[in-house]
Amino acid sequence: MRTAANVLILVSVFLAGDASAGDPSLRRQAAEGLTKAIDFFQNEVSCEGGYLWRYSDDFERREGEGKASPTTVWVQPPGTPSVGMAILGAYEATGDKHYLEAARRTGMCLVCGQLESGGWDYRIDFAPQDRARYAYRVESGRKEKLRNTSTLDDDTTQAALRMLMRLDKALDFKDSTIHDAVVYGLDKLIQTQYPNGAWPQRFDSPLDPNQFPVKKASYPETWSRNYPKIDYKAFYTFNDNAMNDVIDVMFEAWHTYDEAKYRSSAERAGGFLLLAQMPDPQPGWAQQYDGDMQPAWARKFEPPSITGGEAYGVLRALFRIYRETGDKKYLEPVPRAIDYYRGSVLPDGQLARFYELKTNRPLYFTKTYELTYDDGDMPTHYAFKVGNWIDSAQRQYDELVKLSPDKLRQVNATKPARSPSSKLIAQVKAVLGDLDDRGRWVEAGTLRYQGDNDPTRRVIDCTTFIRNVNTLSAYLTTKEE
Repeated sequence: MRTAANVLILVSVFLAGDASAGDPSLRRQAAEGLTKAIDFFQNEVSCEGGYLWRYSDDFERREGEGKASPTTVWVQPPGTPSVGMAILGAYEATGDKHYLEAARRTGMCLVCGQLESGGWDYRIDFAPQDRARYAYRVESGRKEKLRNTSTLDDDTTQAALRMLMRLDKALDFKDSTIHDAVVYGLDKLIQTQYPNGAWPQRFDSPLDPNQFPVKKASYPETWSRNYPKIDYKAFYTFNDNAMNDVIDVMFEAWHTYDEAKYRSSAERAGGFLLLAQMPDPQPGWAQQYDGDMQPAWARKFEPPSITGGEAYGVLRALFRIYRETGDKKYLEPVPRAIDYYRGSVLPDGQLARFYELKTNRPLYFTKTYELTYDDGDMPTHYAFKVGNWIDSAQRQYDELVKLSPDKLRQVNATKPARSPSSKLIAQVKAVLGDLDDRGRWVEAGTLRYQGDNDPTRRVIDCTTFIRNVNTLSAYLTTKEE
């Protein structure tokens, strides 16, 4: 039974919660904390406006997906574009031009790392001896053979273009340097797109379209169980959602610049998603396909197979294209695919990353990279089993088919500002409580690529920065009660 004292305590807590929701001091602290954190990252962490993934708290050691020097930044998320997007979010939440200038500095870093091929490598180097190896677009005209391979792996080039497009819009399309880099990159992606609508994983120039005829996916008569050490960069690639991320970029470009060529590019890619669905008995998708439109090897642990991993990304891409176009042909493959994957669930409820062609037996690798049907000795660096996404895909499909065409695009409508939730307020207080006097979020941790003798025990992590800046920005977009 509640006593009068208990009731009084509950009422006091409730009122305190209400007060914090409209507490101007919390809003002021959030704004001050946001400025302090972004200034620290810009002034103390960045190199030429760019960022890595994580740093030891004394900055003696730093890394992206590998060790890095003080003159190197990372493009691959959660590196430079991801940090830049968080800073842009702070500008959009507050209107403070100080953040816009910080975001522009990050955008200029990306401009300095754009390759003549139009995209980005995983990293950008600023030390003169390191830059000399790359065909950076801002330094064009050199005659010697330089590294000029743009990558679509791990959302690298796509993230850079997304950030620059959003920055271009925030600058009212008046900064010609930023704008020209975006248009150049988007045009190179269109030029690199294959006749069937696909993209390769990596590219340095457009490939001969005659070598890539438009075909429907099919099974090879035979395939080697031994890794052939093949160059797979020109293959049609779903791995790590590479192609799906480009589709998102093209739709974003269409919305930003209202130019039909970007929508057309995304729709051509949608046509490839339809072509790439395998015929029975496995109407799913492969990670990558060769020029004959057959599943192919990539790395030594990525065999020709049907994938239970990237298939969910393909379905989400089809859902996105349907929302944008209203064309039901993009939903036609979905029921067959879902039924197939539902029948492929493992006894533990997960999906295998790889299913053997035609037999549908789950494929795994041993720690010595021998192909096997046994999951008892798998390497730990790669997800050979993935979560079961089938019910989620089914729900999304069921919701989409019920929507009228005029409501398809409303899912992206901007919502009006509302009062902050108690959950958001608690998150803001936790974020501010973790922020130190210098504007740092320092946490316990080590660095992954420093070897067994890494002395690091406390780190500054870009993922944490991005998450916390987004939390503060979200709070500052709410309205005071």
